[in-house]
Amino acid sequence: MRLGMVGLGRMGGNMAERLRRDGHEVVGYDRAPDGRDVDSLAALVEALGPEGRRVAWVMVPAGDATEATIQELGDLMGPGDVIVDGGNSNFKDSIRRAGQLAEKGIGWVDAGTSGGVWGLQNGYALMVGGLDEHVQVLWPALETLSPGEGNGLTHVGPPGAGHFTKMVHNGVEYGMMQAFAEGYAILEASELGIDVLAGLRSWQTGSVVRSWLLDLMVKGLEENPGFEGIAPTAKDSGEGRWTVEEAVRLGVAAPVIAASLFARFVSQDETDVEMRAISALRNQFGGHAVTKLDEQEPAEPIEPARPSDAPGASPTPHPPGDR
Repeated sequence: MRLGMVGLGRMGGNMAERLRRDGHEVVGYDRAPDGRDVDSLAALVEALGPEGRRVAWVMVPAGDATEATIQELGDLMGPGDVIVDGGNSNFKDSIRRAGQLAEKGIGWVDAGTSGGVWGLQNGYALMVGGLDEHVQVLWPALETLSPGEGNGLTHVGPPGAGHFTKMVHNGVEYGMMQAFAEGYAILEASELGIDVLAGLRSWQTGSVVRSWLLDLMVKGLEENPGFEGIAPTAKDSGEGRWTVEEAVRLGVAAPVIAASLFARFVSQDETDVEMRAISALRNQFGGHAVTKLDEQEPAEPIEPARPSDAPGASPTPHPPGDR
């Protein structure tokens, strides 16, 4: 089939290539001139042929870029055409956009896509939301992009359902990565001198925790022992926050995903207020050393404050074990 791919970055470019390899005709457009087939969205829509069966697949960053692109495509396309959002948009935006486009007779599909840069050779997991009549229009392309033989491709529900499913997928991904990272840190910290890489390799076969994420951790360690030179900072994308927000709204307990999200918040704050408060409190009740921001070594412990130290308080024995 013929379709337009808007956004030819790491994901969109590879998806266009996978589609072409399977015989589909892809018209590519990107803001950057390198590798694009047309110079504008208007030229892309024109190249897709007559109104009624045109399909434009959007693979640009979520947020303002996606909003602007879909708004412009909505003005250029017409009844019977279909716009696909394969990025990581908020499902609420997808529902809104589907409604706006429906007023013009334009179909909508939100295709949550997972597979990263490996998708070109392995295929992508696709969680598709939209009405049946619109999903069926691009089903041949979806089958090509999937791993094949019916695997990894599912029409999960109406508009918005695809991006909702992808949002939760990424929330689960947060928790899994956090668990592997914590396990790695505990192994490294052991005084037994464990061969950590060998241990992780043993988990790759036969273990109940074997997974692609584990394979990637082993690969990362092989390429960069000890993860040397990597700053301990991990950004959070919108999906983790949205998953926690939905869990709260729906009254669903999701402590693992929430904890993994908050761990990333801590990693992004070099002067984390919460940890500074905890450090100060430990110093107050137990005399534990605090590290000043401008110091490389911990400051000397100070005498801990006690209730009996308060002005006018009666001297009382300090209970054992409360430091």
